[in-house]
Amino acid sequence: MERKVRLAVLGAGLIGKRHIQHVLAEPQTELLAIVDPMPLGQKIAQEYGAKWFPSFAAMIETDRPDGIIIATPNQVHVANGLEAVAAGVPALVEKPIADDIAAGEKLIGAAEAAGVSLLVGHHRRHNPMIQKAKEIIDSGELGRILVANVMFWLFKPDDYFDIDWRRQAGAGPVLLNLIHDVDNLRCLFGEIVAIQARESSGVRGNAVEETSVILMEFESGLLATASVSDSVVAPWSWEMTTGENPAYPKTEEACYMIGGTHGSLTIPSLDVWKNGARRSWWEPFEKRRVAIQDEDPLVLQIRQFCKVIRGEEAPLVSGREGLNTLKVIMAIKRSAQSGERIVLG
Repeated sequence: MERKVRLAVLGAGLIGKRHIQHVLAEPQTELLAIVDPMPLGQKIAQEYGAKWFPSFAAMIETDRPDGIIIATPNQVHVANGLEAVAAGVPALVEKPIADDIAAGEKLIGAAEAAGVSLLVGHHRRHNPMIQKAKEIIDSGELGRILVANVMFWLFKPDDYFDIDWRRQAGAGPVLLNLIHDVDNLRCLFGEIVAIQARESSGVRGNAVEETSVILMEFESGLLATASVSDSVVAPWSWEMTTGENPAYPKTEEACYMIGGTHGSLTIPSLDVWKNGARRSWWEPFEKRRVAIQDEDPLVLQIRQFCKVIRGEEAPLVSGREGLNTLKVIMAIKRSAQSGERIVLG
């Protein structure tokens, strides 16, 4: 039997704990250690029977993992990634890869120079539903895709913001949440070439946006709108519609709508809507729901990380892919602040 891939998880917060649980449950992985400077991190390590270290440096002095999952706050992703690269340890960095473009370029450059694999945790690309949606779009069945609409509307409870960094610049729903949707759009439709955005933050008064509305122009000519708010009670978000994370209540609503000249598609249901004999607003609709096998994309992401570590595959979402998604997010923030249309690239 092939030796298990020994993984360490850096950061024992919300997403870190999910990674820890998946590493423990995956037959081909072994949880080498949990790295977190907080007492809670040490407690979690004890609960799971894992080694605990307060820092990457302390761990690497004692033991060397085959790979590390970096699930720390956004502001230290690059510093943690550079530690892994310097030690020659392949790293899966939670999104966003960095909190600014220059820092992301520095990390990617260091990884490429050292020949160390760098992956970014845009795990939804691993979701069979996104992969099937891309297959439908690429097949041409919907004709030329002209328009898409993305919604991330939900309410984050007040105690979510008890953690200081969640109230600080860079921790708003555009960077933390909508970045996943932007990455999905890039996966489905190709590159985004221009952005216009507006934002507001009048409810909680924190130094982060609460609501943002964005217009995206794609290289293909497709136009997409995205609206994000963490201050409204609503069922229209990836979290509330896909069932991907069991912590959230699941609804039967759509969070993405995609329109083409010959048909339309809703996500996550994968309902394809078309006319019958001819295309017309007078014609009745034919609806087909495309079936997929439901699999947890975080599990699939860890399995792919193992293949990358073993040299069997290239990263599905490389460091540079993660940076290109971050560039779109940064353009959204710049446009919201300036009121201008931002051209990328």
